[in-house]
Amino acid sequence: MATFGERLRYLREEKGLKQTELAKMLNLESSSTISQYETINRIPDAYILQRLAEIFDCSIDYLLGRSNIRNGSISAALNKVNSALSDDPELLQFWDQLIQRPDLKLLMRQVRDMPPKEVKRIIRLIKAVEDEEAAEDF
Repeated sequence: MATFGERLRYLREEKGLKQTELAKMLNLESSSTISQYETINRIPDAYILQRLAEIFDCSIDYLLGRSNIRNGSISAALNKVNSALSDDPELLQFWDQLIQRPDLKLLMRQVRDMPPKEVKRIIRLIKAVEDEEAAEDF
């Protein structure tokens, strides 16, 4: 996995920010602090980590290289699915069980760009497969 410095540089460049611009956003006195973060000569404190996560719409775990999932997009996907299923308590309950499964993380990335009707259709299909497999187990 990427290091904190690699992630920070990637995210900064992805947003088109210079080190000086990011330093100003963080109220840091010098852009050399950002350079030190990126070369892992310095680690930011908890407040700066939180601000970076907000600026780049990701989790602190993603920033630190402990996860490859950028929470911002996952949160948006979760909200979209919850909204799409809000009128169907049975599917919503099933979805709550699904999101605990690590093998469905790809689904989270896929649904963020889908219309709610299609999201609901996919969850119904997964439920149908799960129900069929459960029936076969008996």
